[in-house]
Amino acid sequence: MKIGLRILLGYFLIVGLSAWFLLNVAVDEVKPGVRASQEDTLVDTAHLLAEMAAPDVKGGALTEIAPRMREYARRSVTARINGIAKQHLDYRVYITDARGIVLFDTTGADVGKDYSRWNDVYLTLRGKYGVRSTRSDPNNENSTVMHVAAPILDPADRSRIIGVLTVAKPNASVQAFIERGQRIIMRWGIALLVLSLLVGIAFAWWLARALRRLMDYVADVEAGRKAALPRLGNNEIATLGQALEAMRSRLEGKEYAERLMHTLAHELKSPIAAIQVSAELLQEPMPDGERQRFLANILEQNTRQKQLIDKLLALVRVEQQQRLEQAAPVELRALCAAVAGDFAGALAARGVRLAMGDAGGDGDGKAGSGPGLDAGADAVPLVVEGDALLLRQALGNLLDNAIGFAPVGSVIRILPERRDGQAVIAVCDSGPGIPAYAQERLFERFYSLPRPDGAKSTGLGLPFVREVAALHGGEVKVANARRGGCCAELVLPLPLAL
Repeated sequence: MKIGLRILLGYFLIVGLSAWFLLNVAVDEVKPGVRASQEDTLVDTAHLLAEMAAPDVKGGALTEIAPRMREYARRSVTARINGIAKQHLDYRVYITDARGIVLFDTTGADVGKDYSRWNDVYLTLRGKYGVRSTRSDPNNENSTVMHVAAPILDPADRSRIIGVLTVAKPNASVQAFIERGQRIIMRWGIALLVLSLLVGIAFAWWLARALRRLMDYVADVEAGRKAALPRLGNNEIATLGQALEAMRSRLEGKEYAERLMHTLAHELKSPIAAIQVSAELLQEPMPDGERQRFLANILEQNTRQKQLIDKLLALVRVEQQQRLEQAAPVELRALCAAVAGDFAGALAARGVRLAMGDAGGDGDGKAGSGPGLDAGADAVPLVVEGDALLLRQALGNLLDNAIGFAPVGSVIRILPERRDGQAVIAVCDSGPGIPAYAQERLFERFYSLPRPDGAKSTGLGLPFVREVAALHGGEVKVANARRGGCCAELVLPLPLAL
């Protein structure tokens, strides 16, 4: 299971359990909270009415309080409380004497009955807080009625209880408020839970995306591909990425330097040995012709060393470069024309002609399928995003190879074209082609094939082209053409707008 999904599930489990617990507690507390508030109101009301009823109970006739209570019971009301309609009054009031016998009942049903056994009356007559909750219908648990009693005190002797006044109210009268509160809590609780889930998804997505980008970077580094540290923001993951990048740079730099020094020392042995032998022979007396031949050999080997070092330094720069610092539009047909101008002297010296057009077919039969630069000045521009100097050097290396292997009097063709949504520059010669044994080693550093004139290159041209192509998100292909010779293709991505 991916880490992002694990984080999301863990987060949602914690939030879900917490929300479930809090919602249950909140919903369960609504009912007792409302009923406690109702009981508090009944206590105040009972004591107020008990004080008002005391003179009548003391006098033995409820001439003042009873008519007013009956009028209260007959009242109608129209009210809307917090969105809930109230259309009748719910208080029931009854008064008992000191023995618990009902003297008055707003319902008129229980006058004369003995209520001394009910907790509200029983406890109040003994100086305690009297309250009870009793079902009006024994078979219906929602028919409970709360009874709160207050002692009726003798006006002349406040320490003597002469009766009990009880105010009763059905719990069902506040049930609508309880349910409304529970619905609101549930609705907001679910909304907060959904919001928390969305926040968790967003956080898990962000974390998984950052880790995935970092893992892609690590995979590219492990595979030896060019990879630039992705933008990870300003957080701990970015700090980890920077630490990995710094560690990678140090390790790769050390390994690269060791490998470079080893290969450079190996490749410089031959020209240094040749120079050493020629210099030692020059110390001996010899004819002028021989002396000039050895001097020419020293100059040739020195030139070879300089070319080797220059090309190796250029290769080192592109190998160590992980991304293009400043990419700009490069028109490939103009680039081909510029490279052709760079090699005009080499082409003339070799006796080879350069044609900007049909490449004559490459290894897969696709080269030459489009118009060349000489097809007309109105050809559609072929533009890529990249480094013009590096592309010019890379294309120059391909053309230099083609010149080295092209027979005298032959034609080298360069074809820039759009193919399968990519830009392709094919450089094709009509030379001997690539032997089967060499096809797997073409991009090895310092590996080269002997040219028809006996010369040998540094073996760094194609590795350089491959690195430049990788920097531009492309690739280089080299294969034998169907009509003979060799075709090298520099494949580059086109901008999306094209």
